[in-house]
Amino acid sequence: MTKDDTPENHGFSIALGDRRHGRPSPSLDNPVFQIADLDVWYGDHQAVRDVTLTVGSRQITSMIGPSGCGKSTVIRCLNRMNDLIPGARVTGKVAYYGESLYDAEVDPIEVRRRIGMVFQKPNPFPKSVYDNVAYGPRVNGVKGNLDDLVEEALTGAALWDEVKDKLKASALALSGGQQQRLCIARAIAVKPEVILMDEPCSALDPIATAKIEDLMAELASQFTIVIVTHNMQQAARISDYTAFFTADVDEEGVRHGRLAEYDTTVTIFENPADQRTEDYITGRFG
Repeated sequence: MTKDDTPENHGFSIALGDRRHGRPSPSLDNPVFQIADLDVWYGDHQAVRDVTLTVGSRQITSMIGPSGCGKSTVIRCLNRMNDLIPGARVTGKVAYYGESLYDAEVDPIEVRRRIGMVFQKPNPFPKSVYDNVAYGPRVNGVKGNLDDLVEEALTGAALWDEVKDKLKASALALSGGQQQRLCIARAIAVKPEVILMDEPCSALDPIATAKIEDLMAELASQFTIVIVTHNMQQAARISDYTAFFTADVDEEGVRHGRLAEYDTTVTIFENPADQRTEDYITGRFG
């Protein structure tokens, strides 16, 4: 690719359905995460190799790429979820507002309170809608009016109007899309600074997916959001920055996840610098 190539020759336009309208221009001037030379091992297998990137404050950052390229592994490094996997080992730098998340004195439980996570499959507790949202504040000993906090979190997750008359009903009776928004409400109820989302829409229909995307766009005014997605159109619609991961195969035939390119979403989708990125977003591989 040459510098003279025009954007229309690469990727695809991201104007249609763009949910970034009205948000500040993409910027890394106020970094939340600074990742450098990140390697992740599961036992003897090196799953991720040499990842370096910066995540800006109140930006939506998408991680895309084919299966097995390390996206979910990297996002789990951002709130030390990999600590829960036997044999997992992280080396390199993962700094949060300049402080290493992996220093010995850092409490991983406090890390996960500040950096919440929403998973691929909605996982509400087998409790009432109210108790799902109130669970985190109760565990953390939050003082104040729980009713107000629950309403605030459900409103923030664009769910209050749909469940305000069902607060004592089982969360498992909600639809899949409602359950996922409930999980987002549960995450924001403990007042995190960052929300991580690992393929939050993969199990949802297009209507529910659109609601989650609208919600993410609204939440970006308050939270830094990092999302793993296989849906490239979703990444193009909602994110400010996009990281494209791929997998290298070594001489022994073992796959290692690598970061191929990281830039503003407009650049990644309309004029990528790496041929592998262009091949992936245009469907030539992956």
